[in-house]
Amino acid sequence: MLLSLAQWLQAYSPEFGFMRVFQYITFRAVMAAMTSLVIGLVFGPWVIRRLASLKIGQPIRSYGIEAHHAKSGTPTMGGVLILLGIGVSTLLWFDWSNRFVWIVMLVTIGFGAIGWVDDWRKVVQKNPEGMPSGEKYFWQSVIGVVAALYLAFSVSETSNLRVLELFLRWVQSGFSNDLPPKADLIVPFFKTVSYPLGVFGFIALTYFVIVGASNAVNLTDGLDGLAIMPVVMVGSSLGIFAYITGSSVYSRYLLFPYIPGAGELLIFCSAMAGAGLAFLWFNTHPAQVFMGDVGALALGGALGTIAVITRQEIVLGIMGGVFVAEALSVMAQVAWFKYTKKKYGEGRRFFRMAPLHHHFEKSGWKETQVVVRFWIITIMLCLVGLASLKLR
Repeated sequence: MLLSLAQWLQAYSPEFGFMRVFQYITFRAVMAAMTSLVIGLVFGPWVIRRLASLKIGQPIRSYGIEAHHAKSGTPTMGGVLILLGIGVSTLLWFDWSNRFVWIVMLVTIGFGAIGWVDDWRKVVQKNPEGMPSGEKYFWQSVIGVVAALYLAFSVSETSNLRVLELFLRWVQSGFSNDLPPKADLIVPFFKTVSYPLGVFGFIALTYFVIVGASNAVNLTDGLDGLAIMPVVMVGSSLGIFAYITGSSVYSRYLLFPYIPGAGELLIFCSAMAGAGLAFLWFNTHPAQVFMGDVGALALGGALGTIAVITRQEIVLGIMGGVFVAEALSVMAQVAWFKYTKKKYGEGRRFFRMAPLHHHFEKSGWKETQVVVRFWIITIMLCLVGLASLKLR
């Protein structure tokens, strides 16, 4: 919005020539981060008081970590503060004609709405399980498939009209399976290694990345500050990839596919970083507010969508290794329990408790130790991911 205003003022009078600085993505990215940070810090106390007055307190499962029982009643659904900061800041500073930012915003809002319903059922209906997994997965799948269909035809195009034309042509052709090289799966650390996916492969991968990232972040959100800081770090790193793939100069130099418009995603990533840091101010141990599914599902979906647009799905898996490990720990725990129950008549556990952060708590680590060590691991993994920019 401010970009359009600056352009209009420059055209109206030469006195506003100094507002040319608004044309630079890097300037607007810095301002987006600062704006969302200020919004979060200013409105955070009011949001927490409001949640507390509505008695929107986090229920704690009876079979959970005993030390966590003291957290029962802490205001949850604090993810609305993050989404508020991201939404307002992004709308202020990004180019409204950019289709990629809009699709990321829509996915974020969609997953946030699912999380809102899930959290609301937990606190209003006093059901610690919230929305049934089947219902949650259905709505996640709807959003994931719609986003995947759109992105399959938008990576190499510059307008929504052209995307619609390609989609209709694809249907009329009997669902031909060809996509341009820009849509290939890129293998990091190799100059020319990529795998053509085709339309159906691209849709399947995109669906898996978006829905998988959403659920992985949600599973990670179990300790004070554990999920939000990795989201900030991974999101900021993806913002660098977005800036490079959106630049014809840098993308050519670093052998990345040039995707016009992708650079504008740096604005969203910066807003997410600022909003995340503001939320961490109140979420650090002992937490004054929890993110809830409304924040975790939304942020995970946003990270997955950005990774798909920038063609960095594998790099997301590397930098978000903590999220991947948390999700795999739950999958392994459930699979092993079912297998041993069927074979021995009694279910056994692979970990002391899943997700993985609870396993380390059960092993004697303090909550703050788990959180900070997972942050350190994420920093190292993000550095590895960023190294793939040049080490090819």
